[in-house]
Amino acid sequence: MSYSISAAFKAGALALLTALPLSSALAHNLEIHGSNTVGATLAPMLVTGYLEQIGNGSVQTGATGVENEKILGVTSEGGPLSVLVAAHGSSTGFRTLASGQAGIWASSRPVKQSEADQVNAQADLTALESEHVIAIDGLAILVHPSNPVSSLSIQTLGQIFAGEIRNWSELGGPDHAISLYARDDRSGTWDTFKSLVLGKTYTLDSSAMRYESNDQLSDDVSRDPGGIGFSGLASVRNSKLLAISDGNAPALKPNQLTVASEDYPLSRRLFMYTMGNQTPEFARGLIEFALGNEGQALVAESGFISQNPIAVKPELDSSVPDTFKRLTAEYQRLTVNFRFSEGRTKLDNKAQRDLLRVIDYLEQRGRSADDLLLIGFADAQSHELRAQMISELRALSVRKALHQAGLPRVAYTGYGQYMPVGGSGNQRNGRVEVWIRAR
Repeated sequence: MSYSISAAFKAGALALLTALPLSSALAHNLEIHGSNTVGATLAPMLVTGYLEQIGNGSVQTGATGVENEKILGVTSEGGPLSVLVAAHGSSTGFRTLASGQAGIWASSRPVKQSEADQVNAQADLTALESEHVIAIDGLAILVHPSNPVSSLSIQTLGQIFAGEIRNWSELGGPDHAISLYARDDRSGTWDTFKSLVLGKTYTLDSSAMRYESNDQLSDDVSRDPGGIGFSGLASVRNSKLLAISDGNAPALKPNQLTVASEDYPLSRRLFMYTMGNQTPEFARGLIEFALGNEGQALVAESGFISQNPIAVKPELDSSVPDTFKRLTAEYQRLTVNFRFSEGRTKLDNKAQRDLLRVIDYLEQRGRSADDLLLIGFADAQSHELRAQMISELRALSVRKALHQAGLPRVAYTGYGQYMPVGGSGNQRNGRVEVWIRAR
């Protein structure tokens, strides 16, 4: 099983593309509109990788004269191919997709029900054939290396950046005024922080210094004993990285495992949406490439977190029960969590694709179903036995889905409502972890 583009699909997409006239009515073979988080760097990288596969020669990048827009083009046997990437915000992407102008909507948030309702006669944007998770994003919260504070809750972080907490002594640190470092308004990193930390409760304090560069922000925080800021994971540099908690869950530091599994509270999904069965073949090909091994390698190169699974031996601290440590002693954890969209046991769209990623991982390494262990978890319930039952049903649901996808007899168990990764009622607690026997 492979995620690479088939020769037949490539040939079909190329034939269709080269048959399309590049007239004023159709200036580009494909338009991608939406999120700056996706469109600034990631989408152009994915488009470039795809065009290199189906075209001839090197991919050229040009401007439209409008800020946050790029045109990527390549020659082919049938003529030139071009793609417009316009990164003006997630909501603009929906409008252009709905109008038929865009073939792909890039979004840093899930589709709203009101948006899905507007186009439900043409396509179901919540369905597997329309909703495509292309990457996972995570934020690093940074302080000066000498700062003794090692963890913060999301709520406290929001109070700090809103100016409600102004001295580190209020948090068990030194008597030192807090200096705020934040990305600029056009940054996808800022968009993530605003969505996950400030939300509708807090507004960024006017004293915050704003930066266009993650690296420069991190460097300045590392020189300021009172500083705190946020950046992408690739820009920690000489600053100190804090662990972040949500509700009563233990604080976690962002890394490949905690972000890819979405256990880390400041992680989020990045999407591309298409119009289901009405999606143009070229857009289908690009989506297939983005979701595959090569596309996900570009995701990692761009600074986001790839969905290609890797095996990690997690650090289990004192908050982890001894029974769980014994259960997983001979295993490593895959950077995949299966999560659910409706009710208690229906896998969401990302999980549907992660089934194939897990099977592909095993095939590439000569491993079998006997090497896997599924561990289900539930959110807090009124009775411990009920939580145990829900967690086992979730693990059984994934086991059945893997069987239907071609991987039978995977071992599974449930761990009830223990080891939450979010506050009570947070749907992230309802998950199935994937563990693989260490060699």
